[in-house]
Amino acid sequence: MTDQPLLVVMRPDSSDYQTLFDNTRLCHQLDQLVTAGVLHVELAWAAHPRWPALVEAIRERYPKLRLGAASVSTLPALQEVADLGLGYAMSPLLDPALQSKARTLDCVLVPGVMTPSEIRSAQALGCSLVKLFPASVLGVDYRRQIAVPMGELPFMIAAGGLRCTDLVPWLEAGYNAIALGRTVFVDDALDPGMTPWLTG
Repeated sequence: MTDQPLLVVMRPDSSDYQTLFDNTRLCHQLDQLVTAGVLHVELAWAAHPRWPALVEAIRERYPKLRLGAASVSTLPALQEVADLGLGYAMSPLLDPALQSKARTLDCVLVPGVMTPSEIRSAQALGCSLVKLFPASVLGVDYRRQIAVPMGELPFMIAAGGLRCTDLVPWLEAGYNAIALGRTVFVDDALDPGMTPWLTG
């Protein structure tokens, strides 16, 4: 993520499972992201029997994409992610049991944190990366406000409610990476604010 501090979270819908995303909006949007040079995409985990097949279909179509899983908050979800050999998983919460299982599975699980206590707890559990969530609620100055009293902070990914226009100010504020959702698309087309940032 040091090469490209951006992640895009995609959430499949029923049509993606029916056709394994062939000729669906998800397919069209992933085509745009890959063409623009986006490296990191998270596919939101879902308790759907065809979710693993969807992951495999995406990996086959985009072999250079660094694909991970989003919204991993249960042990079965984490196990499925590990079984598929995905590079990483993101969680909306900090759960010691999940972190312990992730270490056993040799799976990178980035916990969601919001408070200084949660950040410190994540560090105590050995997490070198955390997801600040929901970032839009906390504001761009949050990291600066906690940096002095807390000292060394982990690699921090800001996620939740952010848009393309937030990329530069949040990175300049010291966040190590930014996660965006489908707000990167405007009327089903890639937000023009993305391309200059990726190629800049």
